[in-house]
Amino acid sequence: MSGFICPDAFAGTSVVVTGGTSGIGAATALLCAELGARVHVLGLAPADPDGLPRHERVRIVEQDVTDRDGLTRQIHAVGRIDHLVTCAGVSRNRDEYDPAAWDQVLAVNLTATMVACQAAHPALASGGGSIVTVSSMFGFFGSRDRPAYSASKGGIAQLTRSLAAEYAADGIRVNTVAPGFVTTPLARGVLDDPDASRAVLARVPLGRFGRPREVATAIAFLCSPAAAYVNGAILPVDGGYLSV
Repeated sequence: MSGFICPDAFAGTSVVVTGGTSGIGAATALLCAELGARVHVLGLAPADPDGLPRHERVRIVEQDVTDRDGLTRQIHAVGRIDHLVTCAGVSRNRDEYDPAAWDQVLAVNLTATMVACQAAHPALASGGGSIVTVSSMFGFFGSRDRPAYSASKGGIAQLTRSLAAEYAADGIRVNTVAPGFVTTPLARGVLDDPDASRAVLARVPLGRFGRPREVATAIAFLCSPAAAYVNGAILPVDGGYLSV
């Protein structure tokens, strides 16, 4: 359990997590459920089913986030929504220079985030909820190996700021986390490459990779009453990578 949040901090709330079937999304869904929320997970079946967030208060619906109508229907079907967390994300590395791969990455990472936010807006506005999106350290600088991923994450940061201004009148706070290198399936290429891992760790002041749960805790903070006056923020969760 996260020490700064009381065990029932999200009791009676309803949370939607897109991309919640693995990695940071799964960790976030599980943490929110442990804190008392009823969690609605939308995402594709993961390659490793052991990574699914299994909890009595977690409901998982398989949904391709690039299906705009399907994603909108699933979010509307939830009814009450107190918090939306948009975690769906992909990277195709150097294949992203191919137009088809570029389009896919932008569709999953950026466009689906906007679709989810718009779909959840009426429910969130009825009770004054919050949205947390997931950017990346690559939203602060480019990557020659991940052009679409970097562009999409920079776009998420600016989308977050824009929606924070637009939705504030409805009592909705919108913030984003910017994870560094975290032990998720998305980072498998770096984690499995000893040379790449050493290069990354040499730059991380804390000297290790992050854990999905650590990013989930930051997301929970941004959703919680402890962040009641935090809006439009970009919170790096990177072990200090960006400070070097």
